[in-house]
Amino acid sequence: MAAILKDLMPGDVSTYGEIAMEAGFPGQSRSVGRFLKNSDGYPWWRVVNHKGRLVPGMEPLQSRLLKSEGVQTTNGHVIGLSNRPSIVHGNRDLRHQL
Repeated sequence: MAAILKDLMPGDVSTYGEIAMEAGFPGQSRSVGRFLKNSDGYPWWRVVNHKGRLVPGMEPLQSRLLKSEGVQTTNGHVIGLSNRPSIVHGNRDLRHQL
């Protein structure tokens, strides 16, 4: 999981579920959230829920960080998240930058 999170580049956005699936733990999206909450040095702001929702209570900071990387947000959500392909097994060509 750590390697997948470290691989997220500026402008990349993924969901907790996509990270869990790519790490070999399908259905364990909450584990990704716990990992990010309890670990420093990982780009937590690049991970959102399956609806594109930003981290509750952290929306202003997460929005600023994403916007600094060119990702648009509005009303606590990433714009266009549902219109992009998922990350699949770390294949950089399949990762969509919003």
